[in-house]
Amino acid sequence: MPRHLTGRRALLAAAPLLAAPALAQAQSALSSRPVTIIVPSPAGGGTDYAARLIQEPLGRALGTTVVVENRPGGNDVIGLNAVLNARPDGHTLLMGYCGTMAGRPATNSIGTIDPMRDFTPIGQVSDTPQLFVTHPSLPVRSLREFIEHAKQRPGDLTYASAGNGSMHHLGAELLKQRAGIDLLHVPYRGTGETISDLIAGRVHFYMNSPPPLTPLVRDGRLRALSVSSNERHPGMPDIPSAAEEGLRDLDLNVWFALYAPRGVPAEINAMLTAKLNEVLEQPALRTRAFEAGALVRPLSPADITARLARETAAWREVVRAANISLG
Repeated sequence: MPRHLTGRRALLAAAPLLAAPALAQAQSALSSRPVTIIVPSPAGGGTDYAARLIQEPLGRALGTTVVVENRPGGNDVIGLNAVLNARPDGHTLLMGYCGTMAGRPATNSIGTIDPMRDFTPIGQVSDTPQLFVTHPSLPVRSLREFIEHAKQRPGDLTYASAGNGSMHHLGAELLKQRAGIDLLHVPYRGTGETISDLIAGRVHFYMNSPPPLTPLVRDGRLRALSVSSNERHPGMPDIPSAAEEGLRDLDLNVWFALYAPRGVPAEINAMLTAKLNEVLEQPALRTRAFEAGALVRPLSPADITARLARETAAWREVVRAANISLG
């Protein structure tokens, strides 16, 4: 994906400037009861990981308890509606995932929900290359070898996704287009089911953010072929980049961002942005994320909005080229 200004200086430059009394008043209003972060997917996936990564430190920063609630189902619509139907006071937030916020609209699979219109970004939590993995029984050890193997067996190899219209689905379709290969799509209802069948050897190929996959790669139950970026992942320096394997600018990073529903007062949103930025600067949190394979990369609300618009348009082109129709 396109590069953006990140880090503390960019965030401070982009964030609204609030007087200390206004920040204190907004935080006082929010600390009266617990804050819930809705995850519109099952436990164990990347979105769930991002929410739980910030759960405790954000609670300490806000002076209240933060609860993570998984509300999967209906192409993420159940979780999205849980946030939209809550009182818009900042106590119910959404952990947004690029697949939910950009991929789902591109496939018209979330009905009348419009992430650009219906949610306000608080801040990005992480932005990480995807990890391409296979079952160890497949006779390939790199993405280049996998592509050649697939070209010799058009339509025989399978790829898994956490559902039709998910980022794993659209990302694999983009990979197919760029590499000139034919893979059979096997959709599942969530990351947990997907990984179980991948470990069992029932499907051949999968891509996802590193946290759910790195423990399985380390213990040999899955084989890592590549990361989806132009550069190697700093936490996995032995795994080649997609560019090294012949696919430059594949642009398949996955990002997670905290959102509020429309209608939350601006001062509450600004306070949440400030507190989230503080949390994301904590060395312990960054180390924990890095060890799991996630890269903490804060991004301002304005930059998240611009990125979302670009990526939704780009995924619509992938959907059109793949002739995907889910709406």
